[in-house]
Amino acid sequence: MENKICVYAIAKNEIKFVDRFFNSVKEADYVCVLDTGSTDGTFEKLKQLGVITKQKTYKHFRFDVARNDSMSLIPKDADICVCVDIDEYFESGWSKILKENWKQNTGRAKYRYTWNFNPDGSEGIVFMADKIHKNGAYKWRYPVHEILVPCKDNNLEFISLPQIQLNHKADETKSRSNYLPLLKLSVKENPLDDRNVHYLGREFMFHGEYENAIKMLKYHLTLPTSTWVDERCASMRYIAKCYSYLGDEDNQEKYLKRAILEADHIREPYLDLALLYYKQQKYLDCALIINQMFKIKDRYLNYISSPECWTALPYDYISICYYNLGEFDKAINALVDAIELSDEKRLKDNLKFIFNIKNIKKFEIPDFINEL
Repeated sequence: MENKICVYAIAKNEIKFVDRFFNSVKEADYVCVLDTGSTDGTFEKLKQLGVITKQKTYKHFRFDVARNDSMSLIPKDADICVCVDIDEYFESGWSKILKENWKQNTGRAKYRYTWNFNPDGSEGIVFMADKIHKNGAYKWRYPVHEILVPCKDNNLEFISLPQIQLNHKADETKSRSNYLPLLKLSVKENPLDDRNVHYLGREFMFHGEYENAIKMLKYHLTLPTSTWVDERCASMRYIAKCYSYLGDEDNQEKYLKRAILEADHIREPYLDLALLYYKQQKYLDCALIINQMFKIKDRYLNYISSPECWTALPYDYISICYYNLGEFDKAINALVDAIELSDEKRLKDNLKFIFNIKNIKKFEIPDFINEL
């Protein structure tokens, strides 16, 4: 018998996304949405579309509680549960791929997730998400940045399905002001959880509380469970960014160098350090660091990756460094590489400018040669 799929979600005032969401998930056997207090017609629109839905409001909202409540809407005969948000949408054909690859001992599935898009429409941050799970085998934990945890010990397996693509295009006007108090609550509930300590430090930085961010991120680095080097590297990069906002470039440089030592296999800390050197007009140091970064060929798909590392940006900066160092041929080559990744007019103008300088600049024999 073929496995049945249920997509489930929570929603509040998401009417502008309902049609796009529904059109992408209607491949599923069931679609369930728990509305947490919409006043813009979201709840009514979902009902019109035939979505299994009910409305529930919360005095003290937590994402884990709401998502666990939303799971109560899932029909018992659904085998595969797919948790998404209303501002997300699948590329077509995802359900067929999922059913073909789901086995009796499958517990979770990873899929390709584009968290944001650049202004030109290209992908921004991309990573493998994992919110597809076996019905009845998992529950949600943590007030915010919630994760799935097993209801009990099991031997269920993960599968990876990068051919399934989920996109996220959010409402940029929507406030995320509740994230900070919910992260504070999460860390108070479990002060040894390295993941949410890292998230809280980052959230302090987003809110401009740089001293608190530095303190929390340094605490993250001391935790015994803080062992994922990519995330430790990110904490060091955020600490450096906070020092930058505070005008302390010495500590900014120190933590960016630490970040490179922590995770020398990812491009992000190299680019951050190169941009610091560029700002300081240390063009040789900037060029050296970017060239080191270019040796890294593998792009790791995780939530702390920076898409700028793989765009025209580093080629743009290194071309300016080469120009200032008088290395016109290298500046031209870097701009050619940049233009392959971006059709920005400024890059083309820079290329023409440097090419003309190179051609009109005459080689002059220095006086000391004539004095030999």
